Amino acid sequence: MTTGDLASIGNDDLLALDRQVCFALAVANRAVLAVYRPILEPLGLTHPQYLVMLALWEKAPMSVKAIGEALALDSPTLSPLLKRLETSQLITRSRSRVDERQLVIDLTAQGRALRNEAQKVPVAVVEKLGVSPAELQELHRALTLLNDAAAHAITSSDRRPSRDPSEPPDTTKGTL
Repeated sequence: MTTGDLASIGNDDLLALDRQVCFALAVANRAVLAVYRPILEPLGLTHPQYLVMLALWEKAPMSVKAIGEALALDSPTLSPLLKRLETSQLITRSRSRVDERQLVIDLTAQGRALRNEAQKVPVAVVEKLGVSPAELQELHRALTLLNDAAAHAITSSDRRPSRDPSEPPDTTKGTL
């Protein structure tokens, strides 16, 4: 946003709470997680645990580092999640045969079987939210663009977008 872009907003207070992207995202995050909570409860999963399981259902086994990268979580945040999933007998943790410094996470038979029950989660979330899959896909596209821009802003002094904004993001992946 340039100074000219800000001028086009007019006399609106740029510091008004309801104008802040960070506030809207924080409120949306809490609200959406509140929708997920009762849907995931019968599976015995918290939302962060569900995200770990999604990563593993897509590509198990995975190193802790790979899971952390996929979920944008650091090891101190991920380790307790993995321990709880292991205690629930959904995953195993073992040292890599190639590099014993790496911890490899794999699904147990019970963890693999849970995937069948989890298939119902995205449909239940969409129904509970009461928005169309197309609306969620558009929101996913916008959030992906925002995440890419924020990641680029953090890692680079160059403030150009990380990809051509006219180029649509990969929306072939699920939105939930």
